[in-house]
Amino acid sequence: MPTHNKPQRRRSAGSLMAAGGALALAVVAGSMGGSAFGVDGQDETPKMASAAWASDVADGFASVNALGQNGTYGGRGGPTVTVRTLADLEKYATAPEPYVIVVAAAINMNPKGKEIKVASDKTIVGSGTSGHIVGGGFFLGQGVHNVIIRNLTIRDSYAGVWNDKENDWDAIQMDGAHHVWIDHNDLRNMADGLIDSRKDTTYLTVSWNRLQNNNKTFGIGWTENTTADITIHHNWLRETEQRNPSADNIAHAHLYNNYLQDDPGTTIGSSYGNYARGNTKMVLENSYFEGFKNPVTKDATASLVQRGNVFVNTTGRNESGGTAFDPKTYYNYTLDAAADVPSRVKAGSGPRSTIGTATATATATGTRAVAATTLTVAKDGSGQYTTVQAAVNAVPAGNASRVVINVKPGTYRETVKIPSNKPQVTIQGTGASRKDVVIVFNNSAGTAKPDGSGTYGTSGSATVAAEADDFQARNLSITNDFDEAKNQNTTGHQAVALRTAADKVFLDNVIVTGDQDTLLLDTAAKAKLGRVYLVNSYVVGNVDFIFGRATAVINKSVITLTKRWNGVSGGYIVAPSTAADRKGFLITGSTVNGAVSARTFNLGRNWHAGGDATLRPQATVRNTSLSDAIKTTPWADMGGFSWKADRFAEYKNTGSGSGTASADRPQLTDAQAADQEISDWLGSWTPAP
Repeated sequence: MPTHNKPQRRRSAGSLMAAGGALALAVVAGSMGGSAFGVDGQDETPKMASAAWASDVADGFASVNALGQNGTYGGRGGPTVTVRTLADLEKYATAPEPYVIVVAAAINMNPKGKEIKVASDKTIVGSGTSGHIVGGGFFLGQGVHNVIIRNLTIRDSYAGVWNDKENDWDAIQMDGAHHVWIDHNDLRNMADGLIDSRKDTTYLTVSWNRLQNNNKTFGIGWTENTTADITIHHNWLRETEQRNPSADNIAHAHLYNNYLQDDPGTTIGSSYGNYARGNTKMVLENSYFEGFKNPVTKDATASLVQRGNVFVNTTGRNESGGTAFDPKTYYNYTLDAAADVPSRVKAGSGPRSTIGTATATATATGTRAVAATTLTVAKDGSGQYTTVQAAVNAVPAGNASRVVINVKPGTYRETVKIPSNKPQVTIQGTGASRKDVVIVFNNSAGTAKPDGSGTYGTSGSATVAAEADDFQARNLSITNDFDEAKNQNTTGHQAVALRTAADKVFLDNVIVTGDQDTLLLDTAAKAKLGRVYLVNSYVVGNVDFIFGRATAVINKSVITLTKRWNGVSGGYIVAPSTAADRKGFLITGSTVNGAVSARTFNLGRNWHAGGDATLRPQATVRNTSLSDAIKTTPWADMGGFSWKADRFAEYKNTGSGSGTASADRPQLTDAQAADQEISDWLGSWTPAP
């Protein structure tokens, strides 16, 4: 599709991958974020639990009686079906009859980029946070009407090109549709647009969505006519470059209470915010713009009326002019105060897993109601606990359901350990950025324990140690700030920021920072499987700073190289110690960079821990951008073992640090690469929030 504005820079880490099915979580009570969103807590399956979704109706222009359609109510009155496969989703979404379609799994589009052609009179809704559409999306064609898309995560059709002009793979595309409600979704990391409203699509309401980590966010237009009526409210646009939205030739565009956020210091920068183009008449009310370049722009032919908006650290064009319209002529609405928009939208947007205090875990034989436990940590005493460890201590041993520990912004100088008898713990920062919550300490391998029992050793030096299965960390920073320069009179300078020794560890949108031995990805025991999936994240260090015997994937992330304490450039990224019958480290779709000297870093070396000759360390680096810091012979021996006797390879890397196949730089063939994908590493496990 045409590009409204040229991108300024390359994207940062994308979002998580998922494949296969997932256990459904059904919402059972309450309401959220300004729209009726409850379901009947007495029902015992995702299908039955979605009953009240069918009675929800749209607000805004999607509620207007026009074109023979009185409001937007989707598949209300039709059967409710639960789908977990692409075949079933497509079967019901394209059917001529009305349906309420409950998506209760992560469904992978095949081929990648596939857009299901949705027919009229459909409600497509995610079951809790289980409903993911991966690698494709939905298409609503000419005349399609009365469609609701809610509570879904639609993600990851991104094909590796930031300003992709070849792959028209959107999350939701509408060409000439009307009466459509897009509500409480998480849309991200697509090859083209997150939402494209084209060719006179009208009576559209887009509300309470998270639109993030994308180049082209929300494009409206592709027509010479000026007939469309569109409402856009309470959406969170974050880390998006252009089309935020770009609104071309809209008769009535009503935008209110949206939160547009451009985080500083990332590799995605905004080109512009709300843009009234062509003959558009736009009313923009009580929205909040933070860090955006050119937050509000208009063409000379467009009319744009601003009222009550807040602008924080914005630069460039901020325009208004002309006369527009009164939205209350068409429908009623209530504005939130602009100052409240960031907190309200962050709390209420996107898919909902639980409303109130209960969830229902749906199984083939029924549903067991369980308490949805959320603990809050705040340094200032406004939460239940003032330290993260205190919250972990409060989790009961053998907990049968997930416990979410919400950590309010602040720096928490402490060590945290999640013991093996406390599975299903999530520690997540509640700030706007992963930099807002920092867990930090400065133990090293040589640091003496306070009880006089010796030193911590490498594994014991970790700031955060996750020893329980199904651990998750999200939206925060974990740091070991041990100062090597000030401790040259001691030995044991290895200093771990994060150690995992468990299976099914999911690290999403985190920053892990240290020097030597930053990230230890281990297993609970040599004979046990320990899978780790790290995505959307940063790992910072210099010597062996991603190491261990886990089966680990690093996807869509940034690996940042740093100089040693004395200013010298040089080090190794990975040091796997993989068992012969396991897979080691897979780095894919990522970036290696850093302010270091050229040709001073190895991709890695083979760690035969304890001199164990039975190990076969493995690392594959593929489809990753390598800076010129990487040596032309990127792999190195360690401990007297030849790396060539172990498993090290590359595949289709790019950048000035990449190279061609040679005896010192093995490259996978296409056939070999087909067996070294993310799914080969993770097997039956589907990482999901």
